[in-house]
Amino acid sequence: MLNISKTVLNRSVDLSGYKAVQRVSQHKYNKHFNRFLIVLAVIFIIMLFLPWTQNVRGRGFLTTLTPDQRPQTIQSPIPGRIEKWFVREGDFVEKGDTILHISEVKNEYFDPRLVERTGMQIKAKEMSVTSYQEKVKALETQIGALNKELSLKLEQAQNKLLQARLKVQSDSIDLEAAKTNITIAQRQFDRTTQLESEGLKAVTDVEEKRLKLQETQAKLISQENKLLASKNEVLNAQVEITRVQAEYADKIAKARSDKFTAQSSQFDSEAQVTKLENEFTNYSIRNDLYYIRAPQSGFINKAIQAGIGETFKEGDRLVGIMPAKYDMAVETFIEPIDLPLMHLGEKARIEFDGWPVIIFSGWPNVSYGTYGGVVVAIETFISENGKYRILLAPDPEDHPWPKDLRVGSGANTIALLDDVPIWFELWRQLNGFPPNYYQPEGAKAEPVKK
Repeated sequence: MLNISKTVLNRSVDLSGYKAVQRVSQHKYNKHFNRFLIVLAVIFIIMLFLPWTQNVRGRGFLTTLTPDQRPQTIQSPIPGRIEKWFVREGDFVEKGDTILHISEVKNEYFDPRLVERTGMQIKAKEMSVTSYQEKVKALETQIGALNKELSLKLEQAQNKLLQARLKVQSDSIDLEAAKTNITIAQRQFDRTTQLESEGLKAVTDVEEKRLKLQETQAKLISQENKLLASKNEVLNAQVEITRVQAEYADKIAKARSDKFTAQSSQFDSEAQVTKLENEFTNYSIRNDLYYIRAPQSGFINKAIQAGIGETFKEGDRLVGIMPAKYDMAVETFIEPIDLPLMHLGEKARIEFDGWPVIIFSGWPNVSYGTYGGVVVAIETFISENGKYRILLAPDPEDHPWPKDLRVGSGANTIALLDDVPIWFELWRQLNGFPPNYYQPEGAKAEPVKK
């Protein structure tokens, strides 16, 4: 074989004496073998023209059709310490059943009568609000009384002012009369003095007229004093009006200030009442959170936080639960190159792990053990594994899925595409081309974005 020796084996050894060589070397078998090869070639050529269904294969696992039916964990919104378990792993619980009881770990909530005492604070603050409301009403009544008293005092002062002005007018008239009298008395005195110098009047008459003139002058001075006093009374009346206005304005302003202070205290008390009511509600709800209840009916899978007295933070997972009622679906992943070929309503075949199956990916009609599925959701953002997520629901036109399937088990999926000849599929596979792009009738062009 390696041509190390120059000796030729078929020349030095006679093989014709062996039966196997004798049978192979018979020329009558060559004819039958050639016919076999020809028939095989014809069959192969015919098979190349047989229809083949293009498909997109994927690997996934069983899940539920809606998010609320999938396995979930129950968390506590508050930190606490486990006090008592009411269930065991594998138990069935109805919605609202108590799973475990926890206790408080924060010192500001240790008081067992916290809710009751908060309610007492609310009642005290509500009474304070009522007191401030009554004080505001009393101050409003006081302000009304002051305004009424102010109007009466102003009316009285204005009457005095009017009287003073009338008295000024009367004294002015009297002053004019006194001026007239003094003019008359002066003329009479002058005339009597002239007559006395002519010897027609006696000296006593002159002195009498002089005395009358002096009396008239005294009355004039007295009337001028009265007029000045009347004017002074007018000024005093005006000053009194101003004083009354200022006095009652100060009283009313003080009463209004007290009213606004009472209203401010009232509003502050109402805000404190609202805050206390909020705290009361929060404390009441927090007391209800000491009992962890089932959000829906299902089976207890695993106690994540175990034991008695174990503490945890808010948001920590405590126990896992599997809903009792759910609709099965398959979550599968396909290559990015195959994403444009996926459409809502696309048919697919599914092979479940643990179920016997004989499958021909291109001939779904002759496959055995597969189940029908329909594309119901297409994710348009790539997953962490570098593929796109497709959600398949049971095909209502196919036989139902097995009842013993469980969420989380594996599944192989085959999405059925266009029908092409086998030779075309071989040519496509050898060249690494994607399947034929097509748009099925009745399918949506745009996938659902999630």
